[in-house]
Amino acid sequence: MSDEPEQLAEGTLISHLLELRDRLLRSLIAVVVVLVPCAFYSNELFTLIAQPLIDQLPENSSLIATSVISPFMTPFKLSFFVALFIAIPYVLYQIWAFVAPGLYRHEKRFAVPLLLSSIVLFYVGVVFAYLFVFPVMFEFFAATTPKGVRMMTDINSYLDFVLTMFFCFGVAFEVPVVVVLLVLTNLVKIENLKESRGYVLIAIFVVAAILTPPDAVSQCIMAIPMYLLYEGGIIMARIMQGMRRKDADRADDTEGSDA
Repeated sequence: MSDEPEQLAEGTLISHLLELRDRLLRSLIAVVVVLVPCAFYSNELFTLIAQPLIDQLPENSSLIATSVISPFMTPFKLSFFVALFIAIPYVLYQIWAFVAPGLYRHEKRFAVPLLLSSIVLFYVGVVFAYLFVFPVMFEFFAATTPKGVRMMTDINSYLDFVLTMFFCFGVAFEVPVVVVLLVLTNLVKIENLKESRGYVLIAIFVVAAILTPPDAVSQCIMAIPMYLLYEGGIIMARIMQGMRRKDADRADDTEGSDA
């Protein structure tokens, strides 16, 4: 094993800008390639996304389009976000490939698991919202519709609401990554995270109350997984902190033997 310090790749500003352009172009091409089949099946995709609400609509009710172009533009907008959702791992890989040469080996060792886990957790949050939150949420909305009011939601308003909820749940499921980053950057100690469990639990329920309908079931469906992910983040932070200490001890031993 070489004892020489690790050398990072260097380049001119122009070379970095050219590489950034290539990475962005590849990302754009990937999104467009995925968008083509998604646009072809845009109506079917919208029906799939709208199914949780359709299942809860009263008899003789349906989604409506209040704009002339909504029947075309709303499914197409959804197909774009679906294409971005599918292509985002490749897009993030291109970003990583651009940034990685400027990182040391030990930084890459911690960055790669965090990047992969953040992608997976975001997807899990979106799927969780669709499968478990939406049915309860839309059932609550349908049950609380005033007498004499027929629930007929505009498709564009529905899509905007759904995309917002997907984003909120995807970000909410990033709690373990945030906890690990706070610990690894020495902004917060694990002991402080443990002592603050009560405050964190209250904050999580407040956030869940803001993002979900005003019923206890929907609030708990979001808050409980978030708190469990917080606890999981503490465990992950402890493990990665231990790995960092071992690397530091190994480096100290190597320097001592060289001396």
